[in-house]
Amino acid sequence: MTASHRKGKWLLGATALLMAIGVGGWLRFGGDLELRLPPQIQALLQRNRLPDHLVSTNGRIESTEIDVATKLAGRVAEVWAREGDLVDAGMVVARLDTATLEAQLRQAQAELQRAHREREYAEAIVSQRESELEYAQRDLQRMRELEDRSFVAFEQVDLARTKSHTADAALRAARIKVAETTAAIAAATAQIDRIAVDIEDSALKAPRRGRVLYRLAEPGEVLGAGGKVLTLLDLSDVYMVLFLPETVIGRVAIGSEVRIVFDAAPEYVVPARVSFVAARAQFTPKQVETRSEREKLVFRVKARIAPELLERYEPLVKTGVPGVAYVNPAQAAPWPEWLDIRLPPWPQQQARSPD
Repeated sequence: MTASHRKGKWLLGATALLMAIGVGGWLRFGGDLELRLPPQIQALLQRNRLPDHLVSTNGRIESTEIDVATKLAGRVAEVWAREGDLVDAGMVVARLDTATLEAQLRQAQAELQRAHREREYAEAIVSQRESELEYAQRDLQRMRELEDRSFVAFEQVDLARTKSHTADAALRAARIKVAETTAAIAAATAQIDRIAVDIEDSALKAPRRGRVLYRLAEPGEVLGAGGKVLTLLDLSDVYMVLFLPETVIGRVAIGSEVRIVFDAAPEYVVPARVSFVAARAQFTPKQVETRSEREKLVFRVKARIAPELLERYEPLVKTGVPGVAYVNPAQAAPWPEWLDIRLPPWPQQQARSPD
C-alpha cells in the first residue's frame, strides 16, 4: 500500500470519527451544539427527535384494484386498453366475439315471429269455436221448445245438448291455446332480451376511472366465465397501510391527521387522514419493519389521501411506494416544522414550463 493510500484512509477514518462525535454530542445535549452538517443529516436528526404526541411507522402506498372480467365464456376479439393507460368509467376496453350470440338472437327472433303466428291462428280458432257454441246453444233451445210440443223425440234433444257441451269444451280448449301462445311470445321476448344483454356484456367496460395495471388476456384467447382481461387501479382510492402497536392505538381515531414522507421523494410531505382502524389486533406481518418486537400485537390502520388531491396529481400517483407515516392522534397538537405540508408542482405546470 502506498503512502498516499494510507494517508487517504487515515483522513477518511478521522472524518467519520469527528462526525460520529458531533452527532453523539448533538443528540446528548439536545441539539445545542452548532454543527455544520449536511442538510440530509440535519433532517435525519430532526426526525430522530420526534415529538411525544406523534407516532411514526413505515408503510407502503396501496390502491383499490378492480378486475375487468367476462360474464360469459367466450373468445376475446379485441383488447383496446394497454398497461399504463388511463381509462374513464364506462369506457369499452375489450370485446368478446359475439358471432354465436348473434346467431342465437336471430333464432330467438324467429321463434318470436312463429309464436305471434300461432297466437293469431289460436285466436281464429277461438272465434270459430265461439260461433259453433252459439249455434249449438240456439239449436238446443229450439229442440227444447219442440220437445215441449211433442214434435221431437227425447233423443234429438239429448243430441243437441251433447253438441252444445262439446262446442263449449272446444271453446275452452281454444282459449287455453291462446294463453299458451301468449306465454310463448313472452318467453321468446325474454330470450331475446337475455341474449341482447349478453351481447352488451360482451363489450367489457371499465367500472371506474383508473389506470391499467395488468393486461391479462390477448385477442384470440378463450376465457371461461369470470376470466380476467384487465386489472385497474382506482386512483381515487389511494392509501397507506400502517401497523400501529397496541400501546398507541387507543389514541388513534378515524379522521386523525397523518403526514406521509415517501422514500423516493423525502423533500415532500403529503397530508392524509386515518380512514380505517382495525377492531381486532394481529401479529406484526413479516414484511413490515417496525421498531417494536415481532411478538407484539399491532392494529392495521389505513391512512387515506384525499381524492381531490389525488385528482390534482393524478399523473404522479403510483402504488407500492414505501415511506414513513407520522400520525397525530391529538388533533390540536402542532406539527413540527419539518412536517409542514410540501407538495410537488402540478404536473400540468411542469408540462407547460419551457424550462
